[in-house]
Amino acid sequence: MFHAFILGMDSFAFGLINAAQIIEDGHIEGFTEKKYESFNTELGQRIRKGETTLEELAARAADLKAPKSPVSGQQEYLEGVLNNIILS
Repeated sequence: MFHAFILGMDSFAFGLINAAQIIEDGHIEGFTEKKYESFNTELGQRIRKGETTLEELAARAADLKAPKSPVSGQQEYLEGVLNNIILS
């Protein structure tokens, strides 16, 4: 039982060290800020405050042109960043 406790604490410490490295690295924070930057636009703020209607948003979406090509969520990039931190 004692050895299991030690192993658990070592695993917890390893996780905390990696979490600190992820935060200090800044890649994840920068990525999420860029990905969700539209939340800070005028429309984004109105949506978050509940000051717009679904009908207004539908009309706005109908006026927009379709994107030329799908945009990647860059999951592989984020996995690579995490793997570099965790495995180094």
